[in-house]
Amino acid sequence: MVEFKAVINDVKTGKSYQVAVAGHHANSLIGKKIGDVVDGIFVSLPGYKLTIAGGSDRDGVPMRADLPGVRRKNILLSKSIGFTSNEQGLRRRKLVRGNTVSTDTTQINMVISSVGSKSVEDLLPKKEEKK
Repeated sequence: MVEFKAVINDVKTGKSYQVAVAGHHANSLIGKKIGDVVDGIFVSLPGYKLTIAGGSDRDGVPMRADLPGVRRKNILLSKSIGFTSNEQGLRRRKLVRGNTVSTDTTQINMVISSVGSKSVEDLLPKKEEKK
């Protein structure tokens, strides 16, 4: 079975929520691309619409919106997603993953694009803090 960790960002409050997605909800996310709008029912947020903003695979390789497909590829990057540099003009060949969600993806980053009737804090279970 496929299992994802969905990181949902609420732009209005600035908070992020982590939700485990498994079963048929996870299977319905396979094949979606960065920028696609999905229904919030897949991540326990009925009435919400979420936009896929990115993600990473099991090895921590980030997804890029401009690389089509699910493959991993070494591409030449300057300061952008997958590579940051303090030197101006520095470029490096780095490994990145395509823009499509696959079975190798472990984390999907999502942004709330339209709000439902209930708040996110009411719908998602709260984590207990360790003392």
